[in-house]
Amino acid sequence: MNRGRVVASHGRHALVEPEDGPRLICHPRGKKSQVVVGDVVQWQPTGDEGSIEKVEPRRNLFYRRDEIRTKSFAANLDLVLVLVAAEPEFSESQLARALIAAEAERIPPLIALNKSDLVEPFERAWRRLLPYQNAHYGILPLSLRLSKDVDREHLMKHLHGKTTLVLGPSGAGKSTLINLLVPGAQAQTGEISQALNSGKHTTTSTTWYWVDKASNTALIDSPGFQEFGLHHIEPTQLASLMPDLKEHVPGCKFYNCTHLHEPGCAVMAAIGEGPHHVSPSRHRIYSELFAELSTTRY
Repeated sequence: MNRGRVVASHGRHALVEPEDGPRLICHPRGKKSQVVVGDVVQWQPTGDEGSIEKVEPRRNLFYRRDEIRTKSFAANLDLVLVLVAAEPEFSESQLARALIAAEAERIPPLIALNKSDLVEPFERAWRRLLPYQNAHYGILPLSLRLSKDVDREHLMKHLHGKTTLVLGPSGAGKSTLINLLVPGAQAQTGEISQALNSGKHTTTSTTWYWVDKASNTALIDSPGFQEFGLHHIEPTQLASLMPDLKEHVPGCKFYNCTHLHEPGCAVMAAIGEGPHHVSPSRHRIYSELFAELSTTRY
């Protein structure tokens, strides 16, 4: 049996990179067999293509789920890089959802704030991210349009030797970041798209790129940041997946505290600004998510 890694997929076609030899299209066995980018698989040749016989156990799987369907982004990740920009204004709710999904799979997240050259919008956005700094999330300032060499160096310090999923809303500069770190990424995506016969625009499918010739550092570019359902998470789990709230949970009077209205709630007592506090905006996001996830349970 041969081993390889899934580097792109579309429908029931997967592009597999073997441990040695050129990439080839493989098809999973069985109707329900689902592979995602980052999966390590065992495959065997069938003519010019291959058949995936087995998906090896995953270390993690980053995904989102709404009421109707599940969207898997990638497997076996070391880092989730969430790229937002000073302009257009990012959605704090979407950012929080991505961070919660990463925490749920124990994948370290990193927030990157692009467009530091736009002074006032950047200062405004940086202030909005202060509660995330206080919650010990790493935040990296970038100006992908102007300081390319500096930003490449900054990013590589965090990404070197890792497999990183890059997420970000449109307008944040995700394509610029990918092209900065992987020259020729667009051409690669076109080739992959053609190979899988998806006929789709480059940003509609998840793609794996090697950043270095030694194949130690990988980036996975994925679309689908606009809608981010967390229906796979129980409402009672939420506080434990938000580090700033989690810090205060042990101090709550009741073991089943929802952190919304109970007397003796240490989380609510900690609402305020600054380190070791829960910012009002973060608590609002928590309460909105708690309500959303509670209404979908039967």
